Amino acid sequence: MINLKDIEEELSEEISRINTISQLQQVKVKYLGKKGLITQAISHIKDLPQEERREYGLKANRLKEYAEELIKKAEERIKKEELRKRLARDWVDLSLPLEPAVGTAHPISQVLKKIRHIFVSMGFEVMEGPEVELETYNFDMLNIPKEHPARDMQDTFYVNREGYLLRTHTSPVQIRTMLSQKPPIYMIAPGRVYRRDDDPTHSPMFHQVEGLAVDMDISFGHMKYTIETFLRAFFEVEVPVRFRASYFPFTEPSAEVDIGCVICRGEGCRVCKETGWLEVMGCGMVHPAVLENCNIDPEFYQGFAFGLGVERLAMLYFGIDNIKLFFENDLRFLRQFL
Repeated sequence: MINLKDIEEELSEEISRINTISQLQQVKVKYLGKKGLITQAISHIKDLPQEERREYGLKANRLKEYAEELIKKAEERIKKEELRKRLARDWVDLSLPLEPAVGTAHPISQVLKKIRHIFVSMGFEVMEGPEVELETYNFDMLNIPKEHPARDMQDTFYVNREGYLLRTHTSPVQIRTMLSQKPPIYMIAPGRVYRRDDDPTHSPMFHQVEGLAVDMDISFGHMKYTIETFLRAFFEVEVPVRFRASYFPFTEPSAEVDIGCVICRGEGCRVCKETGWLEVMGCGMVHPAVLENCNIDPEFYQGFAFGLGVERLAMLYFGIDNIKLFFENDLRFLRQFL
């Protein structure tokens, strides 16, 4: 028969010497684990003569309860002591003058503010619109046909079957503005947009700023001057700017805008893929069909439009190579922009 009294005395002595939770855990396993001494004593009951089982069983179960209570009190004692030591070590004098941490705007907010300031100084008005948009404003009135790839599910987040979606660009704000105001119109539409895209240079949610000018006698030259002026003000250097022919359903003619690489100064590097040029935005003269959709007579009024990705400009401005850094909220990254 296992001597329960010896186990009790041995347990009490070991518990009195314990000072850490890890040591306590070892004692708990030794006595109450699957192969622990008290567990073995209880399992031994079935091997005893019938007349001895009841008394031995009562003593074994009392010992188990005693061990559990002893271990619980030891755990409370150890944790209380650890807390006392930690408070003594990490003590703070609350009478000292407070030095609050100074926060700052997120780098994307800083870039958005700068873009707004430049365009407002050029006479543009800032307009906003809903992020959950109607397909009519996001596609139809922008001369984007039903079969256009941009409407596919892999590009667009559709909210339901009633024609609602998360806007893929801020161009719907241009449509809403032209429907509610008469020319002349000079506006920009900054805001969040959403597309099914996710890699180091793309995010499912990102920020765009789209601009629109509608007036009499507006030409491609006016658009070119506006964009060149903006880019040089934004990068604060005389960056080379070039326009390449492109295609957008809502503008004609259309162009992609490149700047001389701000990383290598046009000499060729990994960022610009050794070309010396970086694509930064798209633009074009507003398609007559878009003007007509908004009840603006294209015989009297012309317009130009442009769109730029805020994260793209921020990455170039700050020299960042991964768009996800903007959204991970890593304080080590964000503190660089204080």
